[in-house]
Amino acid sequence: MSNRKYFGTDGVRGLVGQYPITPEFVMKLGYAAGKVLAAQGTKKVLIGKDTRISGYMLESALEAGFSAAGIDIGLLGPMPTPGIAYLTKTFRAEAGIVISASHNPFYDNGIKFFSQDGQKLPDEVELAIEALLDEPMGCVESASLGKASRIGDAAGRYIEFCKSNFPSQLSLQGLKIVVDCANGATYHIAPNVFRELGATVIELACSPNGTNINDGCGATSMDMISKAVVEHEADLGIALDGDGDRLMMVDHTGYVIDGDEAVYIIASNDLKSGNLQGGVVGTLMSNMGLELALEALDVPFARSNVGDRYVMELLREKGWQLGAENSGHIINLNHTSTGDGVIAALNVLTAVCQSNKSLYDLRQGITMLPQVLVNVRFSGKNNPLKDNDVQAEVAKVNDTLSGRGRVLLRKSGTEPLIRVMVEGPELDEVTSLANQIADLVKVVK
Repeated sequence: MSNRKYFGTDGVRGLVGQYPITPEFVMKLGYAAGKVLAAQGTKKVLIGKDTRISGYMLESALEAGFSAAGIDIGLLGPMPTPGIAYLTKTFRAEAGIVISASHNPFYDNGIKFFSQDGQKLPDEVELAIEALLDEPMGCVESASLGKASRIGDAAGRYIEFCKSNFPSQLSLQGLKIVVDCANGATYHIAPNVFRELGATVIELACSPNGTNINDGCGATSMDMISKAVVEHEADLGIALDGDGDRLMMVDHTGYVIDGDEAVYIIASNDLKSGNLQGGVVGTLMSNMGLELALEALDVPFARSNVGDRYVMELLREKGWQLGAENSGHIINLNHTSTGDGVIAALNVLTAVCQSNKSLYDLRQGITMLPQVLVNVRFSGKNNPLKDNDVQAEVAKVNDTLSGRGRVLLRKSGTEPLIRVMVEGPELDEVTSLANQIADLVKVVK
């Protein structure tokens, strides 16, 4: 992604009101994308958004840009990112556009694109859009301007799709589930899905006001739902992030189950039912406990770079179906074309129902190793990852762990940060080792 000027691994993202997340730029982005897509035969795109207050402004800007390029627009309103990917396919639109900054605070926002098959745009298309962004914006003649229309039944269509991915012979009746929607795009989707499948649903953070998305709630803030599950004596909790592509869960004790543990539960259940194709893809940040647990089941495991985009690439390369990030992005190509928090939750609930075991019982098959992450800000010209002293310290820590754990140093793609991760069998030990490396990174000039 190093040759990109605007697109990151997850579209264009930033602080609202600061370049590039301004009305002027986003209108031009719509126009540039429209021209590139029109050259490929595109006639219609869909635009959806999460619940941020800035979504109204950016939706209007995108609509104007696409219209100027001669592209018709279907407006979905608040919809989860995976729902937009699904509807792009079902409406036979040539592209879907998501206005969201996912798990970020309300004052951030972003634009990302899906192709006709519900997957992220190919690199060459994004590069072509970037090239047009550096040219003056134009406009087709009046008779060729794109038209916009609201799609009123989008939520209902997606709810039915989600329910269709839960086995028809099973029911959630008898389960009490706390559902935290992060005041985001699933607020009118997720509770209805689980309720219509038979569960008793207790709603959390399902009242968006434009500024409370991801604010102390959802998949990135698990304290509230952990307490709620215990207080309501619920069977489990489901937490989604602001745009609905990330899942975290809670068992009846309040214990938080991340993407590694959730994908283990899905993989082990699929293995028993004969539905697991190949192995499981994780990332460089996936806990070593996942790797060891899958190894005990004779299930192959491979690591990609961090980012659901790279998980998807490795899945395609290997011809496998199931992958995840520990942050909660879970991709199951047997069901969807992209990461989907609601579908992933239904996959876990399928395992609960088919095994007649609690979420607590199902997670006993995997033992997570303590993992410590230290973020170190650097300002020098030299890359700490190439510093001889840092490299020597990493080698020393690896020798200390001697196969009992892992060391990983990563450079942030968006900030001047080095992420130092150490995992191993003992928390005190890995904390000390991570700080040893971090202290050296701090002094690199």
